[in-house]
Amino acid sequence: MNQMELSVPYDNGYEPEDYMLQEDEWDRDLLLDPAWEKQQRKTFTAWCNSHLRKAGTQIENIEDDFRNGLKLMLLLEVISGERLPKPDRGKMRFHKIANVNKALDFITSKGVKLVSIGAEEIVDGNVKMTLGMIWTIILRFAIQDISVEETSAKEGLLLWCQRKTAPYRNVNVQNFHVSWKDGLAFCALIHRHRPELIDFQNLKDDPLGNLNLAFDIAEKHLDIPKMLDAEDILSTPKPDERAIMTYVSCFYHAFAGAEQAETAANRICKILGVNQENEKLMEDYERLASELLEWIRRTIPWLENRAAEKTMIEMQRKLEDFRDYRRMHKPPKVQEKCQLEISFNTLQTKLRISNRPAFMPSEGKMVSDITSAWQGLDQAEKGYEEWLLTEIRRLERLDHLAEKFRQKATNHETWASGKEEILSRKDYESASLMEVRALLRKHEAFESDLSAHQDRVEQIAAIAQELNELDYHDVASVNQRCQSICDLWDQLGTLTQKRREALERTEKLLETVEQLFLEYAKRSAPFNNWMEGAMEDLQDMFIVHTIEEVQTLIAAHEQFKSTLPEADAERQAILGIQQEVLKISHSYGIHGDLTNPYRTITTEEIAIKWDKVKKLVPQRDSALQEELARQHGNERLRRQFAAQANLIGPWIQTRMEEIGRCSMAMEGTLEDQMTQLKQYEHVIVSYKQNIDKLEGDHQLIQESLIFDNKHTNYTMEHIRVGWELLLTTIARTINEIETQILTRDAKGISQEQMNEFRSSFNHFDRKKNRAMDSDDFRACLISMGYDLGEVEFARIMMLVDPNTSGVVSFQSFIDFMTRETADTDTAEQVIGSFRILAADKVCVCVGYIIYLTSKFLRTVFWSSHILSICVICCLLCLVQPYILADELRRELPPDQAEYCISRMPPYSGPGALPGALDYTAFSTALYGESDL
Repeated sequence: MNQMELSVPYDNGYEPEDYMLQEDEWDRDLLLDPAWEKQQRKTFTAWCNSHLRKAGTQIENIEDDFRNGLKLMLLLEVISGERLPKPDRGKMRFHKIANVNKALDFITSKGVKLVSIGAEEIVDGNVKMTLGMIWTIILRFAIQDISVEETSAKEGLLLWCQRKTAPYRNVNVQNFHVSWKDGLAFCALIHRHRPELIDFQNLKDDPLGNLNLAFDIAEKHLDIPKMLDAEDILSTPKPDERAIMTYVSCFYHAFAGAEQAETAANRICKILGVNQENEKLMEDYERLASELLEWIRRTIPWLENRAAEKTMIEMQRKLEDFRDYRRMHKPPKVQEKCQLEISFNTLQTKLRISNRPAFMPSEGKMVSDITSAWQGLDQAEKGYEEWLLTEIRRLERLDHLAEKFRQKATNHETWASGKEEILSRKDYESASLMEVRALLRKHEAFESDLSAHQDRVEQIAAIAQELNELDYHDVASVNQRCQSICDLWDQLGTLTQKRREALERTEKLLETVEQLFLEYAKRSAPFNNWMEGAMEDLQDMFIVHTIEEVQTLIAAHEQFKSTLPEADAERQAILGIQQEVLKISHSYGIHGDLTNPYRTITTEEIAIKWDKVKKLVPQRDSALQEELARQHGNERLRRQFAAQANLIGPWIQTRMEEIGRCSMAMEGTLEDQMTQLKQYEHVIVSYKQNIDKLEGDHQLIQESLIFDNKHTNYTMEHIRVGWELLLTTIARTINEIETQILTRDAKGISQEQMNEFRSSFNHFDRKKNRAMDSDDFRACLISMGYDLGEVEFARIMMLVDPNTSGVVSFQSFIDFMTRETADTDTAEQVIGSFRILAADKVCVCVGYIIYLTSKFLRTVFWSSHILSICVICCLLCLVQPYILADELRRELPPDQAEYCISRMPPYSGPGALPGALDYTAFSTALYGESDL
């Protein structure tokens, strides 16, 4: 430290005019204004006594009581806390000079070079020199260390006064003389720090009263001795600056503890505010996670319910409910899941930045648990949709088969109606030979008809069997009806056999049979059966799913139409037989009953059925053409969906690749990356209308019962999964960049450092999946200068990979590197802040009591043995590690004070007062494994 020569010494590089005048000016001031000397005498004497009373002594006359040097040395020892050389005990002049020189040498050793002040002047009682020496001591030990915003001591003390009195309109501190004459500045300092001591609002314009009030309160409540007289201050136009500065410095030191407490309280408030904000984020995460998991828990059983409905309408209603779930209920939950992941990452980043332990959600509410539950939801959703479509296909098939069964059963029952009664008749017993032959031929025709119906009965039974296998809901009535048909069929077969046997026995008694009628009957019955079969086929329901299937039906129908000319020729031949009978009867004049006894169908019936067949042919044409048109429409829907899907699928993949490249790019700052990602996000959000349009086309496809599409490999499920993944990826990537920015700014990491971290990670991310395995991570650390042993590397892996997944993500790598390069607040800093707030509780120092109460101070002080005891006892005088609730409420805002009180454990150490709280345990818990 440079030493400067001053008439009144000072140190530390301050300008002389900051503290004192030159020697000539000092002499002139004292000669011209005795009032200043009086003020300095009183102030300096009171200041010295405020320190000497700690040693159990005082001075009465400042120029006389320091002449032997003993009290001067004692004063320096008290204010410096250091031991001076042993004084000379003699009373001779040279003994006094030696003691004063020891004191002046000590002052010089503190970096102050004394000029024009010698021991002889002090021993001779030179008032000017004595006051100058005391002012030097005051500057060095009471004012020099005061500095506010890097100002000099005097300016720092003045700035402190200005800040503390700024809220008081009638106080304007500009200097250390006239600004203090009205007493309001002294009163404002006291009121600012101890408002209960002064009713400042009701102070009157009474300088004398205000000064005395401030001096009395300072002496009584603040342990600041009265260093000035109000009358002396008011009697001079300009009070002594040194006296005012000395007195004000005592106020500064008296309130320094409050300043420390305020600083400590602000630090604690900041830390507690961070903790409260983090707790709020934890509570929000727990609540959102619980709500999302509860929704998934309620939804999965609904999707896993495979209770099939009995009708197509009910199953289509279920499909519509599932579409509503896809369109309206699930998308908000996708956003909630994404937001939950973002909130979790942001919270963990804030905890890392504030040096807090990582947040561990309640059991079952980790992000991985939510992801697992969501995967279960997706799996159940996929299975439910597949089941719905399969069940609708089954019901469609069942409805078709049931209707076909009813048509064939009705036709067969209509045909079989009355047959049992006819076969049971014994009309042949009273019939003539011709009638018997007619009955026999008629029975043969019936057998032919019966044989033709055998295939129809087998078809009915086969359809019933298929309905049973497909679990048709009304299968009981189907089985009952089928059984009735089969039973009647067996009965008809038995009756037919019996009747044939009876007719054949009777036939031997009968001879004549009308051959033409017999031929008519034989040919008309199969033709009638053919027409009935044709009508059934023409009215048969059909179900197809492709254009090819419709075209196959059309080809079959065209083939049938090609047989109509041959059938018409057969019809003409059958009708020709009847015409031949009429011709013979007319030719040979046969009269009588010309009714053909063998026929089962009349010519009129053949004509009616033939007309019906001809009408059904164009109707079948129309139905097939309508179905062909519908299948063409379905094909257009397939192509329309495929065209969009084939564009959207690659578009989503391209965006995913762009986002991946952007997140790992090295060009530009993080803000540039954020800007580009926001642009991608805007493009993606704008693209949502294409997804919605594709959803609309998909709904049309499902409503049209289209189950496959050969024009694209993309299903709506693929597009949905890709779209949800794209939304999640862009949101997660933006959050990662935000987290990196937050980490960079909070930790003071430069953009160059961040780029270096990213470059290192990209280099060792060999699989380019934004993760390094343990070997790559070790190589990365070694490349960055880390000297890694197995134990140290295992410790680092526990930090970056707490779940032991075997890989290190980019975010974990960034967090580790920022922790390595930045400082954060610690538990020790918080404990130190609480210690300041609790600093007024100290143990009783026995040595200090001995030191104060000793009547033989010098003997005790200079006794090395007793002094050692005092030092040891003073070292034992430590601040107790606890604090009281009232102190927290006094120093902290109400909400944060109550926050501490509710969470601090009781202090159970020695000397604890009732209600004492352990702030050390509380501070440690803030940075360790706890529920705070």
